[in-house]
Amino acid sequence: MRITLIGLPGSGKSTVGRQLARRLGVVFIDSDQVIEQRIGCSIRAFFDREGEASFRDLEESVLNELSAAPEAAVLSTGGGAVLRPANRQHLHQRGTVIYLRSSPEEIFRRIRYDKTRPLLQVANPLEQLRSLYVQRDPLYRETAHYVVETGRPSVTTLVNMITMQLELAGHQVPDAPCLLEEAPHVSTAD
Repeated sequence: MRITLIGLPGSGKSTVGRQLARRLGVVFIDSDQVIEQRIGCSIRAFFDREGEASFRDLEESVLNELSAAPEAAVLSTGGGAVLRPANRQHLHQRGTVIYLRSSPEEIFRRIRYDKTRPLLQVANPLEQLRSLYVQRDPLYRETAHYVVETGRPSVTTLVNMITMQLELAGHQVPDAPCLLEEAPHVSTAD
C-alpha cells in the first residue's frame, strides 16, 4: 500500500504522515527530506541559489522515483508537488492520494513563525497562503482520491479519519496497536 499526502505547506503532511506510517506499520518518506539529502543543503538555500524551476525539475525526478517504488510506504510531498502535470499523474496512478485540506488562515496560525519555508518568506505570508490556496486547491483535488479536512482535530484523530477512509475503500488496515499495556503484577509480600 502506498499512501501519498498532499496539501499546502504547513497542512500537516509530515506530522500526520509519520503517525499514519506508524499506525499502518509501513515506512514513512518525506520527499523534501530526500531532496535535501541529495542536494546537500536546505531546500530554501537551493531555491535561493538555483531558482524555483530547477527545484521543480529535481522534485519531479524524486517524486517519479519515490512513487514508483514497490514497497509499502506513506509519502509526504512538498506543497508544490502538484504543480507539474507529471507529478499529479504519477502520484494519482501509483497509490492512494490524500489531500490534507486546511484553510490559509489555519495554516498561518500553525506556521507563522517558521522561517524554513521559502515561499512564505514574504512581507505578507497570509496573503501568500491565500494565493497559493487559490492556485493549488484545484490541483490537489484533481490529484487526490480523498480529501480530509484538517481543521483543528488532533493528529491522532486525523490518522483515525484517514484509516477509516482507507478501510471504507477496501484497503486492509492493521488494527490499531494497543497503547495501554497491562502492568506486570508485582508482589509486595516478602
